[in-house]
Amino acid sequence: MSAPLPASAEAGWFATLRQRMVDHDLRGRGIADERVLGAMLRVPRHEFVPEAYRGQAYEDHPLPIGEGQTISQPYIVAIMLETLALQLTDTVLEVGTGSGYATALLAELVSRVVSVERYPTLAAGARQLLSGLGYRNVNVVLGDGSEGFPAGAPYDAILVSAATAAVPPALLAQLREEGGRLIIPVGPAESQLLQLIRMVADRVVVTSCGACRFVPLVSGTGV
Repeated sequence: MSAPLPASAEAGWFATLRQRMVDHDLRGRGIADERVLGAMLRVPRHEFVPEAYRGQAYEDHPLPIGEGQTISQPYIVAIMLETLALQLTDTVLEVGTGSGYATALLAELVSRVVSVERYPTLAAGARQLLSGLGYRNVNVVLGDGSEGFPAGAPYDAILVSAATAAVPPALLAQLREEGGRLIIPVGPAESQLLQLIRMVADRVVVTSCGACRFVPLVSGTGV
């Protein structure tokens, strides 16, 4: 059995894999927002996956994180972040904290993040990890993601990391009336379309952003 790598060598190895992911799987496939690319280069995705999967952390596919949930494919996360056109002054609602990876990316890009998670174990783990990594502009709350978090509304942007057959009305109601953006996978369990929903002059404008596949959005707190 080989000896484990020293901490500095392991960090360097993961940094090399992260750079390769950004260059090949993101920039190489058309992601052009330098702020998004920079955030994905800084956030250590391997910290957000179980130990058994850390060697795959920078491969471009989802990984299991417990409770039947997954950490999303890096390329899809990058598309969602780029499509939202996030600004440093934005307040963002995330539905589906999971392990906290996308939460950390959002925290790098905006002023404030409220993230709703229905599974107590995932919410507690994400809070601990995000705090340990120094993120202070994040509030992880336990709740039903389809209901959002009205106390923090209105939101400049909402990112939903779980699929639903129809857009929850509560999320639309929590968007900022002018300029609010919501990105969400819509469709049956087998496959969905990623939709960007924008509030423009009191109208809802929907744009399809391509096919995707997410775990389903489940109502209830999981308690």
